[in-house]
Amino acid sequence: MHIIISLLSEVSETNDKGGLFDFNATLPLMALQFLALTVILNFLYYKPVSNILDDRDEYIRNSLTSASASLVKADDLTKTYEFELAESRKSAQKIIKSAQEEAQAIVSEKIKEAQKEAEKLLISAYDELHIQKEQALKSLEIQIDILSDQIQKKLLDN
Repeated sequence: MHIIISLLSEVSETNDKGGLFDFNATLPLMALQFLALTVILNFLYYKPVSNILDDRDEYIRNSLTSASASLVKADDLTKTYEFELAESRKSAQKIIKSAQEEAQAIVSEKIKEAQKEAEKLLISAYDELHIQKEQALKSLEIQIDILSDQIQKKLLDN
């Protein structure tokens, strides 16, 4: 390639009639040299670089696709877990409410039983006091009768 350029430069030096634009055999040779360089650069540089860039674009595209798929999957899992969490909270609230109602019912029942027991104790205490009162009154009546008989005897004896 250099040999051809040097030969052409010698030919152009012997032919000094043109100036800036000399249209001789150099122009087609420069065009061929340009095309040859373009083809060589295309095979040696542009194709490998474009292959690397295409591979990189494919890798990025695949990464973005897998990332978006993972994001969609994560969103679905998040929605599923949030729904399950809401359901479990609802069921826990229902369990707590039913337990509170059961506890309230048990407490109410125990209070009613205690009130009935207290009423029974009051009634039995009242009945016992009434019986003791009756016995005391009977005892007093007997003593009054005895005393009145004694008073009558003393008054009649005198």
